[in-house]
Amino acid sequence: MVRICRRMNDSGINQGTAGNMSVRNPKGFLITPTSLPYDLMEAKDLVQMYFDGSFEGERRPSSEWRFHRDILASRPDIECVLHCHSVYATTLAVHHKTIPSFHYMTGVAGGTTIRCARYATFGTQALSDAAIEALQDRLACLLGQHGQISLGKTPSAALALAIEVETLSRLYVQALTIGEPPILDDEEMARVIQQMKNMSYGQAPDLEGVNDTAQLRQAR
Repeated sequence: MVRICRRMNDSGINQGTAGNMSVRNPKGFLITPTSLPYDLMEAKDLVQMYFDGSFEGERRPSSEWRFHRDILASRPDIECVLHCHSVYATTLAVHHKTIPSFHYMTGVAGGTTIRCARYATFGTQALSDAAIEALQDRLACLLGQHGQISLGKTPSAALALAIEVETLSRLYVQALTIGEPPILDDEEMARVIQQMKNMSYGQAPDLEGVNDTAQLRQAR
């Protein structure tokens, strides 16, 4: 977790002590502490939390522990929650703009859009409720006038998704300077999302009716 948090800042999608991360464990979940720079953080500084909101140790958990707890409690398919204040995602979030399927990679978040949650004060149950709503059937969302959340089965996967959300956000902001871009329809996005699911299982894309799956040539 510490290594991924440092990579998060090194990648440029987060700054200073902003952002936070949690990972499910048998007791509940580990979460980054509040107000501790990532370059000074060590594994012993991570805070053990429980789903009743209690925690162990001397360090206090991130102020955003509520949405980490609630996301992990409501999404058994998810092991890691990553939150950051990446610049272009936040640029869209301050305008409460949802990212539409202007580019097929929008499907990487699990649907035809990357929603923007309504604004709520940081660290509150209201923000957690808004995030849960925006993340329904999704792996990522923007937080109104705040930042972004990305989910994954591992910390590395959550970070990779957060970087992709930031890349899409930058592309969308730049596309909007020319005008509203054309949007891929739901039928095409359904095909895209299915292809992504196929690839996630280690299979190469094989469009329906096209038998051109790459195959390993046997030694002769």
